[in-house]
Amino acid sequence: MKNIANKVELFETKPIPSAVAALCIPTVLASLVGILYNLADTFFVGALKDPVQNAGVTLAAPVLLAFNAITNLFGVGTSSKMSRALGVKDYDTVYKSSAFGFYCTLVSGILFATLCTVLKNPLLNLLGADETTKSATSDYLFWTVTLGTLPAVLNVTIAYFVRSEGASLHASIGTMSGCLLNIILDPIFILPWGFNMGAEGAGLATFISNTVACLYFAVLLFVKRGKTFVCVNPRKFTFDKIIAKDIFIVGIPASIQNLLNVTGMTILNNFTADFKIAAATAAMGISHKIAMVPLYVSNGLSQGIMPLISYNYASGNVDRMKKTLKFTVAISMSIITALSLILIIFSAPVTALFLNDPEVIGYGKWFLRGQALSLPFLCFDFIGVAVFQACGMGGKSLIFAVLRKIVFEIPALFVLNMLFPLYGLAYAQFVSEIILAFAALIVLIKTFKRLEKAVPDTAKNNQ
Repeated sequence: MKNIANKVELFETKPIPSAVAALCIPTVLASLVGILYNLADTFFVGALKDPVQNAGVTLAAPVLLAFNAITNLFGVGTSSKMSRALGVKDYDTVYKSSAFGFYCTLVSGILFATLCTVLKNPLLNLLGADETTKSATSDYLFWTVTLGTLPAVLNVTIAYFVRSEGASLHASIGTMSGCLLNIILDPIFILPWGFNMGAEGAGLATFISNTVACLYFAVLLFVKRGKTFVCVNPRKFTFDKIIAKDIFIVGIPASIQNLLNVTGMTILNNFTADFKIAAATAAMGISHKIAMVPLYVSNGLSQGIMPLISYNYASGNVDRMKKTLKFTVAISMSIITALSLILIIFSAPVTALFLNDPEVIGYGKWFLRGQALSLPFLCFDFIGVAVFQACGMGGKSLIFAVLRKIVFEIPALFVLNMLFPLYGLAYAQFVSEIILAFAALIVLIKTFKRLEKAVPDTAKNNQ
């Protein structure tokens, strides 16, 4: 079949730079549009010049980040399994894996939205919302979580599935369509000249955009039926123990990693909120979203190469894996380092773009510098974890997640906040990522040495 032949060429014979470009450029572009989408909420809510509305969006961020626990479990885990099954030409397993991942995502999204809605009040307290910020936070969560969880998680998960078979462009178009619509809708719902809904309007815009992205993927799968390995046919859903095990081996550590990220962000927001300074809370949220620009680029590159790594791992082509990794590291580190330097040098004016308030800028410039320092190290760590996930080595990615948050970053938040109250909070990640980047380098070198001897046997076990 011509469709299969094209996928084989991409994964097996296409020159590394061309293959990486075909997979990563659409993914990075989608990530960049995703950045604009995330920054749009902050920018347009900030245009209201009301730190309380901005703080409401900031405090809700950990819950939206928790969506990734679902998408990582069934998106990352399933896409890794799909690509590895493609590498050994086991097409029936590809179909069954995607059906399993899709319906598990569907059920998990419904359960998550229900729990968050029923437990709304204790959730708001846990997030650090007080009497001043509770209303804005609650309004934002209604649209993004109560109504918005399902379209949000399905959108991202299906994009992972589509990307796993090499159709990175289609996956990115779906993601970008929702993000671009969100950017258009934000000012209409948020600002006084529109519906003047504030933080609630940002949530409504997000809900509508994610729903439209889901509709795009529904149309795509219908049009490509018979030409895609992504399957949402309920008749293909089965609890195959081997498929479920392989998905969970990668997905559970990826999900735990995300939950630990949520925990870290919640602790950070609570520490910041304890100072009872709305401007500081808003500044922390703004600096975090700005620092996401290089982070999303890095994540786009690492996620983009995963299908290529998975496929060649399963087929035993370690040399192609190594060349892919070296090329991606060189490109990614160069871009992220340059962007980080720009954020450090121009931290104050960049913060002012989102909320031109002297007090917010005063806090934000120091917060942004601390977060920008960690980005090159975090970039390398991301690539290392992506390789582990691609190869089904969930245990290694879990170890790095635990080290990052529990062993290093969360203790650093406590220590740095005592030594440098408030300002030290933004530098905890920097301390953690320096150590982890060097650890990732050592583990990757040892892993590839082992793979050169063990992959032929391992590939047989990944069918």
